[in-house]
Amino acid sequence: MESPTLADWVGDVRSFTGHQWQRKPAVFTPEELAPPFDLDALDAAFDTGLLRTPYLEMVRSTKVTVPPEAYTTSRVVNGTTYHGFADRAKVLALLGAGATLLLRCVDQWHRPTGELVARLSEELDRRVEAFFFVTPAGGQGLAVHRDDADVFVLQAAGRKTWYVHDAPTVAHWSPGELPDDEHSPRLLHGVLEPGSVLYVPRGFAHRAVGAAGLSAHLSLTIRDISVPDLRAALEQRLTDGLDLPARPLGEAAIDDSCAALLDHVRARLDMIEPEDVRLTARAAQARAARAAAENAERAETFAEAARAWEGGGTAAGRAGLASVSRTWRRLRDAARTTH
Repeated sequence: MESPTLADWVGDVRSFTGHQWQRKPAVFTPEELAPPFDLDALDAAFDTGLLRTPYLEMVRSTKVTVPPEAYTTSRVVNGTTYHGFADRAKVLALLGAGATLLLRCVDQWHRPTGELVARLSEELDRRVEAFFFVTPAGGQGLAVHRDDADVFVLQAAGRKTWYVHDAPTVAHWSPGELPDDEHSPRLLHGVLEPGSVLYVPRGFAHRAVGAAGLSAHLSLTIRDISVPDLRAALEQRLTDGLDLPARPLGEAAIDDSCAALLDHVRARLDMIEPEDVRLTARAAQARAARAAAENAERAETFAEAARAWEGGGTAAGRAGLASVSRTWRRLRDAARTTH
């Protein structure tokens, strides 16, 4: 089944980008929406026995840290003890006590979620990551906080009450929990049902409380360009066409390179507009997103490798075997000549 597009969630994309995107929160109710990761997928992840920290975390909104040993177990593999493996019984006990289960970067280890993230990343030309939250009724995993990303929330199970507050009022804001003395006006208060989609713009404060049963949702975070991205883009624009020796020898040569660099930058600076820097940063972000998607698509599976090797192996595999064979013959012949 093909991953959904942005239009499958928000309907009219033009209307969404013109009225909600990075402006105000909104709730959407698509006719059919099944998040790629749900409670069944969660059970399957536990069943593999490979789910472990740092992909697994238990959190509370009370600023009380839940230590990893409270929800993980250790295993002995080949005589060595390894820690941090998810323990379902411990996790369920903590959920019953009001804690929230958080799974990080689900797109890195769950293929359907990875495909959804890749599609959305390509569509938006931005980096996207996926997180999964499971919260009991009345539970709240995180206090009111701001994310350095736009967020789409896909409700997978149960019901969850969301409170979304206004954007930061200052330019130098920080992601994370709001200070106790900051009171941001509330813009949205609603309960998400399974299949509902919530959009929270970047920096808008929010929190969520489990409303009924065991509530689960998939959060897709869309990262935007930052000042370091703009600095890198500006450097790229300023050094376009610059042709200098990479390793000048001696102080005089270094001084000559400095002068040439400054002359080039001064000439280029007068030609660069703010939009040029922004578009260059966006293009770099888009290239990174496309490269990640293409690498995932090009990755050969073990089944494909097995079929290729049955037919004589890949070119790289054949070359590698030939190299091993030649080395073995040289060693064998050398051994014969010494005896």
